[in-house]
Amino acid sequence: MDLSTSSHIFLRSNSSSGMPGVKPKGSASLAAVISAFIPTWVTGLLFVAIFVLIRNRHRNIYAPRTFMGTIPEKHRTPSASLSYFDWLRTMRKLPDKFLLYNQSLDSFLYIRFLRTIIFICMVGCCLTWPVLFPVNATGGGSSTELDRIGIGNVKKRNHLYAHAIMAWVFLGFVMFTIARERLWLIGLRQAWTLSKPNFNRLSSRTVLFLSAPKDALEESNMHRFFGDGAVRMWPVIKTEVLGVLVSERNSLVEKLEDAEMSLIRKANLKGTRKKILSQNGDDLRYDNLPDTVKKSIRPRHKSLVSSAAKEIDTIEWLREQIKKKEAKIDEMRREHEIKDTHGAAAVFVEFRTHADAQRATLQVTTSNLLALFPKYSDVSPREAIWDNLTIPRARRLSEEGTAVGIVIATIVFWSIPSGFVGLISNISYLAENFEWLKFLKNLPDPVVGLLSGLVPPLVTSLLTKYVPNIFRYIFKTFGSPTTTVTELKVQKWYYVFQVTQVFLVTAVFSGAATVLSQLVKSVEDPISVPELLARQLPKSSNYYLTYFIIQGTTSAADNILNYTSVLQYLFCDYFFDKTPRQKFNRYTSMRSIAWGKVFPKFANFAIIAIAYSCIAPLVLGFAAAGLSLYYLSYRYNLLYVIQPKIDTRGQAYTLALQHLLTGVYIAELALIGIFGLSRATGPSVLAILLFLVTVLYNSLMNKYLDPLEKFLPTDISSSSGEEGDETTPLLSNAEEGHAQVPSRIQRLGQHAHVPPQVAQHVVDPLARFFEPHIFASYEAMKKWIQDCDFYDAGDDATAYSAEDLRKAYLNPALTSPTPVVWLASDRMGASKSEVEENEHSGLKASDQGAWLDEKGRVKWSVENIEKVPIWKPAVEY
Repeated sequence: MDLSTSSHIFLRSNSSSGMPGVKPKGSASLAAVISAFIPTWVTGLLFVAIFVLIRNRHRNIYAPRTFMGTIPEKHRTPSASLSYFDWLRTMRKLPDKFLLYNQSLDSFLYIRFLRTIIFICMVGCCLTWPVLFPVNATGGGSSTELDRIGIGNVKKRNHLYAHAIMAWVFLGFVMFTIARERLWLIGLRQAWTLSKPNFNRLSSRTVLFLSAPKDALEESNMHRFFGDGAVRMWPVIKTEVLGVLVSERNSLVEKLEDAEMSLIRKANLKGTRKKILSQNGDDLRYDNLPDTVKKSIRPRHKSLVSSAAKEIDTIEWLREQIKKKEAKIDEMRREHEIKDTHGAAAVFVEFRTHADAQRATLQVTTSNLLALFPKYSDVSPREAIWDNLTIPRARRLSEEGTAVGIVIATIVFWSIPSGFVGLISNISYLAENFEWLKFLKNLPDPVVGLLSGLVPPLVTSLLTKYVPNIFRYIFKTFGSPTTTVTELKVQKWYYVFQVTQVFLVTAVFSGAATVLSQLVKSVEDPISVPELLARQLPKSSNYYLTYFIIQGTTSAADNILNYTSVLQYLFCDYFFDKTPRQKFNRYTSMRSIAWGKVFPKFANFAIIAIAYSCIAPLVLGFAAAGLSLYYLSYRYNLLYVIQPKIDTRGQAYTLALQHLLTGVYIAELALIGIFGLSRATGPSVLAILLFLVTVLYNSLMNKYLDPLEKFLPTDISSSSGEEGDETTPLLSNAEEGHAQVPSRIQRLGQHAHVPPQVAQHVVDPLARFFEPHIFASYEAMKKWIQDCDFYDAGDDATAYSAEDLRKAYLNPALTSPTPVVWLASDRMGASKSEVEENEHSGLKASDQGAWLDEKGRVKWSVENIEKVPIWKPAVEY
């Protein structure tokens, strides 16, 4: 029997009863949950125990934000002691708001996103469980165990009114929460963008224009193309050859350091042996070694140029090659000029104010078709993908289409393995319908529970782990201009992947062979979608109970332990990293976080929970528990470990909130299908009306909020933010949490003579939640941002030198100097000799901040990073 036939039997066997999703007697749902719960909790606790024991031994992995010299001291997470559990006390004391000032806006919003979806799930439990559990349990069906409290156990039509009413209540609450968060984010983004630390940054008033014609690259035409508000520009033209030369030069420097360190180690080894043999107490120096010994320890290699293939001195050869590369680089930089680019160029333009920059982003700059478009504001130099900025217009359009096509093909292809996971999760039904799988009936219940409960979620997790990296590579390869643009594209398409593959293919189609046929049927007959969801969603609920258990325990604990980074660090540090630069880079390389990966993953968590909220409400509780564990693990990592490299300035959070509505739509369509199959007219009408209200709500919200989410209003962006005027009153009527003029809810509380203690802990939180137009306004959020001990209104981070401004948005290939040759000092003085020889050859070299210990291992100044010659403080543009 082929897969298509098996899927057909699978669907038919589960819809043969009057109500879709009613499982046969002897459901293994409870066994599957328990089988997944026990091993994952044991594994999770073991991971946490290991983490506590080794945390202080590897602080560069587990707590770099408390001490790492690459983090400015004012942005470090306070750490009172090195006790095993001091981090718990710090996590309890530090508010989430700490991340806003010391990391990025996205870090703070990501933690808020986790809190928001946990809040939605917990409120959902409070609303649905007291009503729907009893209704489902007394629904007249014959389901057992956990299936008894799902909608599949309801045979009595009148009972379905409870589900329809709860859908209006809970899904309405979800929609309000999403709208409330979007309004809150608008106020926060406006206040944060115009706060002094951000307002004075160069990137806040700089715009990137792609597909720039030659005339727009000339400074004399700056005001003609970009208006009177433009004050400085940085043209970007092709520098591929120069970029390759710079990359090769840097690689040669690293090879020279490796060869030099090999010489220094051998010198100390030879010197030690000679000293032991001579048995005298004189301090043997490298300069005193015989020339024959010096020559014998110098690294050599065979020349590929000479036909005789003679061995040549590697160090001398590398020095010569570096100097040759330097000469070519200097020559190309001198000859670098703007020629006819045919649109294969870009330009960064600095404007006088943020308002001028925003105005330039909104206006049509030129009548030349597709010229100076697209354009991006608030772009930092470190975000630029330089090779992608100089792509011709036509090629850019074709590459964007190609990238989307490849991503869609990848998502479709993934249906095959995801479909097989869906089949495995329903192993009991496979055993009933396939002769060659009858032996599965004889397996012990715990084994069946393990196969159906633990294995599928683990496989799903492994399958989806590398998809964001694949998408990111595709978009970078096919022309995305900045890392932020790339990450937002990854987020959009990984969300599609998560919903289709992790949720719908696994839960609805339940087999790879049925995916295409069901999709074609849905396109031809959209009315069949609710019926498909009605038949398939209920019976997959137990799979997601175990999915949330595994993700919330093992995966969250692994997120803290991060054993792969520890093993990788130890292995590479011992076997591969032999130079001070390699040691420095490995030690100071902090974990980043990919917003395009994490936001869709947990948005899908919430989508699944919302979709099952009125079908199998138990899923809400498991989702809340799993998300809470993830919240704790990510909060620790953001406070102690992670240094984000990408800042979408709140755009990722906005996308994630919009994605949550997918769960609302799926829940409503599933209920419409279930009510239709049960011929429950009243509940069907209520569900259809709710669906129409949701469509109207979605369109109106996007219409009125989209402009505010993308741009700042002119009345506030035209002002100079705080601009030294922080002594003036900030609020006209309210601040976040405390209204100077009471809001409507607060006035109702006053009229009702609510005691002050109750008003503070009940009425005020309700007012803040239900009246965001007051408590999340620009003025309110402005005060909220400044009202914190961590807020720093100083200008030290935004004081740019003339040299900083000159090269701010120039391609690093045009400005990067030859790296300093960094060696480790040694007792014999071999490093001193090599530093002098490098300097004599015209190469900057140093042996400061690193040394060889008694065992010949490289050490460097971990505690005093200012002594490291290759380190320099980063300029925050």
